[in-house]
Amino acid sequence: MPTTQGTSTAKTTTRRTKNDAIKLLTADHAKVKKMFKEFEKLSKKNEEAGKEELAAQICKELTIHAQLEEEIFYPAAREAIDDDDLMNEAMVEHNSAKDLIAQIQSMGASDPMFDATVKVLGEYVNHHVEEEQNEIFPKVEKAKVDLEEIGAEMAQRKEELMEE
Repeated sequence: MPTTQGTSTAKTTTRRTKNDAIKLLTADHAKVKKMFKEFEKLSKKNEEAGKEELAAQICKELTIHAQLEEEIFYPAAREAIDDDDLMNEAMVEHNSAKDLIAQIQSMGASDPMFDATVKVLGEYVNHHVEEEQNEIFPKVEKAKVDLEEIGAEMAQRKEELMEE
């Protein structure tokens, strides 16, 4: 009698579950991208209260996302892919985004530079997301990193950070 035992194991390394690190990061990217689009709509309507609240949410999401990457994902990626230039560039991009976040958090929606600063942050984030998804993520996947373990650690840490 032929047996099918063992035939499904080849696919388990590529199957994505909800705790897959790359899936979690990609979901964050999509969420923030949507928030930036919503900000743009509010900006056109000049709804100061809504813009300020949404900008605060964007800043919180990005701060937590960056912290997860810096504490958990990037160290694992750096070790796995051995591309210091790429990982260093990602860190420089994080630092630039943090500077813009600090500027946004120190101003109100009535500040003439508010909308422009949020817009530039969105552009930085879009560039960073493209590099992560097109360069870092494929290299990490190819390196056979345990994305489930990293993802579970990230999900737990994200819960902690959201409660702060």
